[in-house]
Amino acid sequence: MRVGILATDGVERVELDLPRGALQGAGAKTEILSLHHGEIQARQFDLNPAGTFPVDRLVADASVDDYHALLLPGGTMNPDQLRMDRDAVRFVKDFMASGKPVASICHGPWTLAEADAVRGRRLTSWPSIRTDLRNAGAEVVADEEVVVDGQLITSRGPADLPAFCAAVVEQFARAHHSVAG
Repeated sequence: MRVGILATDGVERVELDLPRGALQGAGAKTEILSLHHGEIQARQFDLNPAGTFPVDRLVADASVDDYHALLLPGGTMNPDQLRMDRDAVRFVKDFMASGKPVASICHGPWTLAEADAVRGRRLTSWPSIRTDLRNAGAEVVADEEVVVDGQLITSRGPADLPAFCAAVVEQFARAHHSVAG
C-alpha cells in the first residue's frame, strides 16, 4: 500500500510521525507531499521548532492514482497554508472524490473544508476549527477520539493518536484489501 502524506511547514511533528510509523509498521510505503522541495519545518505544540522532514514529492506533481490512501496531519500553520494552495486543495478534493480513504487529525480537516469535502460528513477535529467545519456543512462530533464516516477517518488531536493510528491502519488496510482482492 502506498500512502501520501500531505504536509508543509508548521506540521505538528507527532501527528505526522506516529501515524506514518504505524503505517510503515503495517507494511505501507509513505511519501511526504508538500508545496515546496527540500524539507518542511515541523513544530511541537505549534510553537516550538521540532526538526524537519524531507519532502518526497510536490503535491503539484502528484496524482491520486499514485496512492491508495491519504493522511492529513495537523498543526495550525500546516493546513492553513495548504488550504491556500490551489494544487493542495485540488489534490484533496480529487482524493475525496476517488472514494479512497483519507485520515485527518487536529487542524487537518481545514484543508478538507476548503476542498468542499466535509458537507454531509460526520467528523471530529481540534475544537477551534469546529465552527469552520460546521459552516462548511459537516456534522461535528466533540466527544469521540476517532470518527469514521465511510472513507474519512478523523481525530481531535495528539491525545487521540493511539486510537487514531489504530483506526488509520485498520481502515486503510480494509480499503486496500477490498480493492486488491
